[in-house]
Amino acid sequence: MCGITGIFDTRGKREINRAVLTRMNESQHHRGPDEGGLHIEAGLGLGHRRLSIIDLSTGQQPLYNEDQSVCVVFNGEIYNYQELIPELQALGHVFHSRSDTEVIVHAWEAWGEDCVKRFRGMFAFALWDRNCETLFLARDRLAVKPLYYALLPDGTFLFGSELKSLLAHGGLARDMDPLAVEEYFALGYVAEPRTIFRQARKLPPAHTLALRRGQPAGVPKEYWDVRFTLNSPIAADEACHQLTEKLSESIRLRMISEVPLGAFLSGGVDSSAVVALMAGLSSEPVNTCSIAFNDPAFNEAEFAKTVADRYHTNHHVEMVESDDFDLIDTLARLYDEPYADSSAIPTYRVCQLARKHVTVALSGDGGDETFGGYRRYRLHLMEERLRSALPRAIRRPLFSLLGRVYPKADWAPRMFRAKTTFEGVARSSVEAYFHSVSILRDPMRAQLFSDKFKSEIAGYNALDVFEHHAGRAGTEDPLALIQYLDLKTYLVGDINTKVDRASMAHSLEVREPLMDHELVEWLATLPSSLKVRGQEGKYLLKKAMEPHLPQDILYRPKMGFSVPLARWLRGPLKERARQAVLGPRLAATGWFNHEYLQHLVDAHQSGARDYSAPLWTLLMFEAFLRNVLDESIIVPTNPSNTQPVVPS
Repeated sequence: MCGITGIFDTRGKREINRAVLTRMNESQHHRGPDEGGLHIEAGLGLGHRRLSIIDLSTGQQPLYNEDQSVCVVFNGEIYNYQELIPELQALGHVFHSRSDTEVIVHAWEAWGEDCVKRFRGMFAFALWDRNCETLFLARDRLAVKPLYYALLPDGTFLFGSELKSLLAHGGLARDMDPLAVEEYFALGYVAEPRTIFRQARKLPPAHTLALRRGQPAGVPKEYWDVRFTLNSPIAADEACHQLTEKLSESIRLRMISEVPLGAFLSGGVDSSAVVALMAGLSSEPVNTCSIAFNDPAFNEAEFAKTVADRYHTNHHVEMVESDDFDLIDTLARLYDEPYADSSAIPTYRVCQLARKHVTVALSGDGGDETFGGYRRYRLHLMEERLRSALPRAIRRPLFSLLGRVYPKADWAPRMFRAKTTFEGVARSSVEAYFHSVSILRDPMRAQLFSDKFKSEIAGYNALDVFEHHAGRAGTEDPLALIQYLDLKTYLVGDINTKVDRASMAHSLEVREPLMDHELVEWLATLPSSLKVRGQEGKYLLKKAMEPHLPQDILYRPKMGFSVPLARWLRGPLKERARQAVLGPRLAATGWFNHEYLQHLVDAHQSGARDYSAPLWTLLMFEAFLRNVLDESIIVPTNPSNTQPVVPS
């Protein structure tokens, strides 16, 4: 795993400042502590930080083709590179290393922009072809690896694995995009392709971007999408057999490494399935890592130990205090933009533990999205049955009224929160799902934001992100639709962002066999009844793993990787939260309604309401302002230039 960065003069051949490029590159030293390299020529500079995983002796970057007219910097892994090398050699290409990186330059020469369609892996890379004066950027299909970019007013194009490398250039304006702020407070992250800064963008999943010197900047181009056809006639038994084979192949490809390799083991279904199949593919005991919490309500260590004992793994466990909240400022600096998933804390800790023992770790990330594991999926399907039973002309006013008059019950299990259910049934399917995943729902954001902020976003609503993707989903199946939405939003903006930054902070490479695009494509052909059946999520994965894992691992209630936010914010974080939420930094933006901020703090800390998620979101936003922005908070001065941006 690595960090990449670069500068490109799109208009001419202005000299690249080596000191600036070095500063950008070194800002990502944590991503690749083993080696660093630069390539500089007229109007172009590429930087690379290397974490050595494959071809330790000759895999240095930037890496070139035979005549050095093509140069690449690359972050990630091409898992099928060993299959592509003979094919490229047959076309006349000569290899000088055994690295997957060199496959990229020769694949570009052979297949041009379509080369990305041949790659199976997680990747973000930038390739320079001097002969056609083209800079080509690409990001993997499910956006496991990040890639940020910005086009400055003077024609300078910047890119990097993290926003901090763009900020290190010095030319990127730090004015915040109010539309990104709206997305953050709705979702807990800024959705692709937007970033918190108006000038910067994320390259969306499965997109490429080609820039040719002297020509207008191109637009991102999509090269892949998943289609939920759900038309496979396969029987459940055969589907279980094929799933085990396909998942085993995905894991086998991700076990290729020249450095110590292991796996995360939480004791949940996904990580346990990965470890079980790894054990069958390895001649040596698998290295497994898990963390234990001293609060039983959040501790899954005993389940992880059950799996570790069954497969005789080299199991490493560390106890983490349940009041492990000292990472707030660290996380703000790590993510470079507001990010509110509190599970980033235990994720950071388990990556910290794993790096003591391995350099590469396999994870179970992506299993909930691809196999249908989230509780919210089952709730959505229940509401969908109610929605389909009544015409919208009757359903919307009736259930909207019930939602308004029914008292809210924060304390109740979600399935019994009638107010939430009534509100959900009143909406369209996409609106209801957006509502269910929002941290601060529309009515709360309407109270949270000031009139000034509302005028700046000019009616924009983060729901637009979901509506855009829903329009491209190509399915009306209720489960498939929300799986597609999660693959485009939550998986990319939350899960993959969390794991990439937490792992790279410790120079650890994390690989994701449940996000293999060929596996995802195959699963999309299976009927939804093989994913959610009644009240059982991940039906197919659990049935397939029955020969490999005990029943209490497969069928116990899902716990998740969570922390005791509500208690923290009424206890040890009480004063810190009050000072952050009601303090000068949020007030200086002019974007928030102070009276509503006061209500959130007082009502939560008195025990009257559970506002832990909104307060944590505000706390992390304030930490971003302190740790990433300058003391003087810069906000847009020309709101008319702030337009909604959605993926192409």
